[in-house]
Amino acid sequence: MHNIKKITEDLFWVGANDRRIALFESVYPVPSGVSYNSYLLLDEKTVLLDTVDKAVTHQFMENIEHALNGRHLDYMIINHMEPDHCAEIPTIVNKYPDVKIVCNAKIQAMIKQFFDFELDDNQYMIVKEGDSLNTGRHNLTFVFAPMVHWPEVMVTYDTTDKILFSADAFGSFGAVDGNIFADEVDYEHRYMDEARRYYTNIVGKYGPQVTAVLNKAAGLDIKMICPLHGYVWRKNLETFIDKYTKWASYTPELNSVLIVYASVYGGTQNAAEILSTQLAQYGVKDIKMYDVSVTHPSYILADAFKYSHIVFASTTYNNGIFVNMENFLHDIVAHNLQNRKVAVIENGSWAPTCGKLMTELISKLKNTEIIGSNVMIKSAVKADKTAELDSLAKAIADSI
Repeated sequence: MHNIKKITEDLFWVGANDRRIALFESVYPVPSGVSYNSYLLLDEKTVLLDTVDKAVTHQFMENIEHALNGRHLDYMIINHMEPDHCAEIPTIVNKYPDVKIVCNAKIQAMIKQFFDFELDDNQYMIVKEGDSLNTGRHNLTFVFAPMVHWPEVMVTYDTTDKILFSADAFGSFGAVDGNIFADEVDYEHRYMDEARRYYTNIVGKYGPQVTAVLNKAAGLDIKMICPLHGYVWRKNLETFIDKYTKWASYTPELNSVLIVYASVYGGTQNAAEILSTQLAQYGVKDIKMYDVSVTHPSYILADAFKYSHIVFASTTYNNGIFVNMENFLHDIVAHNLQNRKVAVIENGSWAPTCGKLMTELISKLKNTEIIGSNVMIKSAVKADKTAELDSLAKAIADSI
């Protein structure tokens, strides 16, 4: 049975939720599932904007058939070629063989990489930056968004209703629970953390490219944002755009301390716990702590983008950094985090080497300042190390 959602008088959400998926892109836990958003415009010409993942094919096709109500599908716009959005291109072409595919040249090349079906060249409408498609009442303009977060990406702007179809930008993890608009839910408390985790892990590496697209968007009169995941924005757009501006420029949202530790037998955890208490005594609020061996790194990375100060505390392991901490530090570097203040605590019962190695990795982060000297403990925290931790806590607190 169909499940469509009305966006405007002639625009409908025809996507679907996947509530059984465990890992998005086989990496990121999605305990609340994920939505695959697709939109159908019923103008003088009918237009489908993107498709969905193969996991929800049946629901998607029922939605389209019901929304069209016997009408022909004239155009299919493809903004992004990741399979969670393009997997059903062959299904659409098979059911509506005369549909014209609207895309850019890079997308056309990727369609031929992913799929085996053949279309005549006249079934493609290859667009360039600034080109437009008139569908009757609506005029759709195409804006290129390379590396947000694939090289072929473009977004579609409806100049009539001032709607931005934003591809993977402004999306979020989590299924949509009945409501489709962000203003119909408590987005700040229920979804903003998942939107941050989505952005930082999926797009976070490409801050300069996102900034370039935000600058393009600033020249558009946007009344609504329709992303490919998550809720549609029609009110308080500046709230979400401000978040994206901060994330893309690697600007902290919160002046406080994130403590990330790796501990085998408890000594390093104790050092982290002591430091957190001392920070609190110096007036630091909203401190956050993670055991990197317990929490999935995607959650920690999201908070690394949120917090202004980060403390990395790790035991030495196999004469190097403890494996989960080393993996997380590589993840931080790979996602291009910058503009942070960082401190290091190391532990090693007989050969403490991880402090130097962690510092070498952290030094790859742009505009990142290391606060104080590394605090080195051997096996367990002794009285003299408590004093060093207190000194480090004061230095961190003074820099906030």
